[in-house]
Formats: sequence, C-alpha cells, structure tokens
Amino acid sequence: MALLLIALPGIVYLLINNYMPMIGIFIAFKKFSYARGIWGSPWCGLDNFEFLFLTDDAWVITRNTLLYNLAFIVLGTVFAVVFAILLHELGEKLRGKFFQSVLLFPHLLSWVVTSYLVYALLGASNGFVNNSILKPLGLEAVDWYTVKSAWPVILVLVYLWKNAGYSAIVYMAGIAGIDKEIYEAAKIDGATKMKQITSITLPLLRPTIIIMTLMSIGRIFYSDFGLFYQVPMNAGTIFSTTQTIDTYVYRGLMEQGNIGMSSAAGVYQSLVGFALVMLANFIVRKTDPENALF
Repeated sequence: MALLLIALPGIVYLLINNYMPMIGIFIAFKKFSYARGIWGSPWCGLDNFEFLFLTDDAWVITRNTLLYNLAFIVLGTVFAVVFAILLHELGEKLRGKFFQSVLLFPHLLSWVVTSYLVYALLGASNGFVNNSILKPLGLEAVDWYTVKSAWPVILVLVYLWKNAGYSAIVYMAGIAGIDKEIYEAAKIDGATKMKQITSITLPLLRPTIIIMTLMSIGRIFYSDFGLFYQVPMNAGTIFSTTQTIDTYVYRGLMEQGNIGMSSAAGVYQSLVGFALVMLANFIVRKTDPENALF
C-alpha cells in the first residue's frame, strides 16, 4: 500500500497527460467546427488524413522526418556513449563534475536561445563563420539560411550539441552500475584501457543501449519542433530540407485552422511509432530475448 501511495503522483500524471487525451482521437475523423463544438461537428471519415498523404510535400516531409531521426538515433547514441565513457574515465574529481556541467548546460537552453546562438554563427552579415573564418581565408560570405544542402549537417550538429551530453548521463549511470571487480580482474590479466572498454564496458552497456534505442524508435515519426522550426528561423527557402511532419502540420494549422488535420497527424504518428516499436522489439526478442522490452 505504501508503494502505491508513493507511485500515485506518477500514475495520476500519466492518466491526465498521456491517457485522458486519447479520448479526443475521434477528432481526427471529424470536420471540426468551432461553432458546433467537438460533439456537434460532422464526421468526415479519412478526409483529414488526405492532408498528409495526398499533397505534393507528403514524400518530402516523411523522408525528412525519417532520415533526420535515424541520424539522431545512430549518431546520438554513439556520441552519448563516447561522452559517458570519457566522463567515467575522468573519475569523481573536480574536472569530471566540470565537464558534466558543460555537457548538460546546452540541454537546459531553450530552442529560442539556441536558434539565436546558431544565427550568431551563421548570420549573413554579422555571423561568426562569415566574418571570422571565411573572410580571413579570402572566401566569399555565404547566406546560410538559403543554402539547402548545408542544413542537414547543421541540424544534426545542433542536435548533438544540445542532446548528446544529456543522453550521456543515462549511460554514465549504466557504467557506474558495473562491478568494479571486473575491471580489477581485467587489469590483473593485463587488459589495456581500450580492451576494458571494448570487452567489458560496451557489452555490459548493451542492454541500456537497446532499451534507449527502442524508446527512440517509438518517436521516429515525431520531430523536435524547436529544432526544425526555431533554428532555421522559419526560412522558406530551405523548407525542402528542414520541413518535417510536425512543422508542416503546424504551418497548415496556422494557415487553415484545421484542428481535425492536426489530430489526424498525431494519430498517424502514434500508430506508426507503435508499429515500429513492436517490430523492433520483435527483432530484438528473436536475436537477444534477454534485452527485449517485453
């Protein structure tokens, strides 16, 4: 009973924040009218889903959302694990605490602040890159907010800068849980530091990596709105490489006020994410049953 009381705030939060809103799923199948309200609005079948699938931009926004998230999952995991191992090797000294704070700090910044930091680097007239790097090298200034090909790299770098340090904390906790006697035995056997990492740290960290990856796959059809909307400064010339499902729906909602369409997009993202988690978990269960979620 005491344990249930301790868990009660979390359970209430999940019910209010995650489960109660699911009642509104039927809005995706209605032609919502502010005058008639939710219950009085007429049903429209699958018409709201046509906004996502029957437009010229459907392939572009789906491709961008998937490829960016795949890059975030792969590179984010690699960088987070590397940071976690490096910080763990620093030990509990002052420098370890310092570097932990440095890596965590970007995650605490809002996307609005981050977008202006990026603009300070990439601004056409006063940006650091143009004035302090390209100009001294005798190269012409670049209007980065019109160069489509540069933004996949820029967005991935900004994502890693902001999130890799925070994700590393999870893996640091996993490394801290590894029995120190295993490392001591490896040292006695003459194992180098790199050998300890490849033969002890990474294999024992594998369950955590798998679980974190499976959880990330569940949101592979979602995108960080601040990253794709605020950082590119809503520049229309680079929509083909920065537009994702979330930003596309937001812009459509702002222009058309179509709540049914935005709800349909949420249903679509949730169903696809659920299916991908089930598929990924099925593959893990077949290859490594002990590390599957269920």
